[in-house]
Amino acid sequence: MKYQIEKELPLPHHYDKDMVSEVWRVPYAQRESEAIEWAEKYGVQQAVADKLKIALIAIDIQNTFCIPGFELFVAGSTGNAAVEDNQRLVDFIYRNLGSITQITATLDTHTAMQIFHPIFLVDEDGNHPQPATLVPYEDVRDGRWKFNDKIASSIGIDADYGQRHLYHYTKRLKEKQKYELMVWPYHAIIGSIGHALVSSVDEALYFHTVARYSQVDMTIKGNNPLTEHYSAIGPEVLTGPDGDQICQKSKKFMTKLKEFDMVIIAGQAKSHCVAWTIDDLLNDVLLHDEDLVKKVFLLEDCTSPVVIPGADYTEPANEAFQKFSDAGMNLVRSTEPIMEWHGIDWVLRQSKQ
Repeated sequence: MKYQIEKELPLPHHYDKDMVSEVWRVPYAQRESEAIEWAEKYGVQQAVADKLKIALIAIDIQNTFCIPGFELFVAGSTGNAAVEDNQRLVDFIYRNLGSITQITATLDTHTAMQIFHPIFLVDEDGNHPQPATLVPYEDVRDGRWKFNDKIASSIGIDADYGQRHLYHYTKRLKEKQKYELMVWPYHAIIGSIGHALVSSVDEALYFHTVARYSQVDMTIKGNNPLTEHYSAIGPEVLTGPDGDQICQKSKKFMTKLKEFDMVIIAGQAKSHCVAWTIDDLLNDVLLHDEDLVKKVFLLEDCTSPVVIPGADYTEPANEAFQKFSDAGMNLVRSTEPIMEWHGIDWVLRQSKQ
């Protein structure tokens, strides 16, 4: 059997591109009936019947990163980047509803007392750092920033361990050539409005779930207080100061690469959670089967870098994506039909074997 990509579909009438920048309640019951009618009208089959299996991974498309005025809005170079990225992504989901087999949505998930939030750190006068403060290893070594022992009992450690961990953590970041520890504004707090998926994206994922009978795979990450967790695959540092395991890497995305014919990746931010997820995935692939990189398609027009006063990550993000491309992953645009993407011929040939 010759496998091919399903034809693109028109955008459903309920979709309003101007609402992508807003927070609102999705009318799930109404969308359910519309999705069923939509699937019948356009002959959209159940996902289980797909011969060519396509996974879409949507990384951290949450209000905190994607809605203007929220804590860590990814403005990018245009000042409105995350909104524009998500307009293109929602368009892409609806147009390719009949081809996308399953959607995974990762959710950056935090509490107040985490290593990258102000309350975790104090200076010699007991002051917390301001958001966007970099905390390099040298500043911890020299005592400029210390662990705030007032939070120790709340996160289940003692004050001595907390200080030793902060020293160990920043040193490991330096040794691994990771980004220096950044103090971020309180964001993606579990249960908050900022933690929720962008409403228009949530609506599109729900519409896909009903139309294709394919449950969205929600993946929680980032709730360990002792480490940053940009990558959906694993945290920045896996061990504590005594060699104790504080976190483990996930095998979920490597499994998806093996089970699906294509894995498409989009989300926020290009310089952080997206880049580090792809980098971890690439490292896993190189340990197993290098050909798997050819299954990865990066929607480069549905992701943008962090650009804030004093920290522009555009260049590191672009360098990372060039590295991924050089390794064999495919950089594509959501506005182009999947059948015209670079790399799609290899996928179709493989699917017939």
